[in-house]
Amino acid sequence: MTSILDRDTVGAFCRHTHVECAGSARGPLAGYTFGAKDIYDIAGHHTGFGSPKWLATHDAATATAPAVRRLLEAGAHMVGRTHTDELTYSLNGENAHYGTPINVNAPGRIPGGSSSGSAAAVAAKLVNFALGSDTGGSVRAPASFCGIYGMRPTHGRIPLDGACPLARSFDTAGWFARDAGLMEQVGRVLLRDDLPAPKPSRLLLAQDAFALAGDEVTKALQPALERVTAVLGKAHPVTVASEGLPQWFQVFRTLQGAEVWAQHGEWVTRVKPDLGPGVRERMLWAATVQAKDAEPLKAKREDIAHRMHELLADDAVLVLPTLPGIAPRLNTPLAEIDDFRACAMSLLCIAGLARLPQINLPLEKLYGCPLGVSLIAARNGDTMLLEIARRVTVQ
Repeated sequence: MTSILDRDTVGAFCRHTHVECAGSARGPLAGYTFGAKDIYDIAGHHTGFGSPKWLATHDAATATAPAVRRLLEAGAHMVGRTHTDELTYSLNGENAHYGTPINVNAPGRIPGGSSSGSAAAVAAKLVNFALGSDTGGSVRAPASFCGIYGMRPTHGRIPLDGACPLARSFDTAGWFARDAGLMEQVGRVLLRDDLPAPKPSRLLLAQDAFALAGDEVTKALQPALERVTAVLGKAHPVTVASEGLPQWFQVFRTLQGAEVWAQHGEWVTRVKPDLGPGVRERMLWAATVQAKDAEPLKAKREDIAHRMHELLADDAVLVLPTLPGIAPRLNTPLAEIDDFRACAMSLLCIAGLARLPQINLPLEKLYGCPLGVSLIAARNGDTMLLEIARRVTVQ
């Protein structure tokens, strides 16, 4: 039997940390294959974290990450590890050390990161689904860029033991699939939730998020909105952030930067890894963030979480653009990418700050490239989002 490495024509899978794991003989995911982002530990093997220096300075794992174990125990077969951005600190998917997986649904454009390999593998039909992770948008962004389903669960719902951390209070597991039904099946395994999903009570339209994304994106997403409203009813316009979503991004950015440096600063200072473009600049900036700068923003984060809790009370669902545009072209100048990233993060930070579940629906295109629309629910509304995604797909 050939290895996935022999069939991988898009550079989605890691050759330097390759490992294959057989699933159990039976279970709800029996017969399905998946790839796992190279942040998840596999017992007896080294985890790469998108960094040659990390790989060289860390021991082999002694246990397999629970998220991976749940999928294996459910019968799915792990065919290999998928590429990630360096230390997962990027939305691009362009790893300076290992290359850029090909986005088959947007040729010549980035796959998005940091779960680049997982998204690329699913889009290229190399696997049925893939495991990623999402801190600031690392599942949602590549899902939109690659035209597939991608889910960020409620923070803390899926264990992240045995996964390389970036910023723990924002880190979540996440997964991709091409089919909404399989998205739900995988989600119920990872979430360990077989209960009936709550029924959505009303649909809210994030008018400030659509305004931030711009007229072109808003117009392109109109057919998707019509499909969503056909299932959930009329959308009621709301303003998510009265002070502006870019202000929320600054809260996210500072809190994340402080956590990143607290987590990895000692290793970066001691090992001095040759970080790639973008990651290097963000890590240097993170080193300047003092704990005293972040401390007041923790209260602001809780205010934002409370705002979202009130907005989404009683099983409301928020619809918004996943991103402010299609995937940027490969090798776009760093300054231009940073501008796109700042706008993108102003949309993506909502769920991260409030610890909420969000799913990307791959319903539209712009200039022939995928463009996603997202749904956000209150904490623990994960299965409701998964069920809605399935209903929107089949209606």
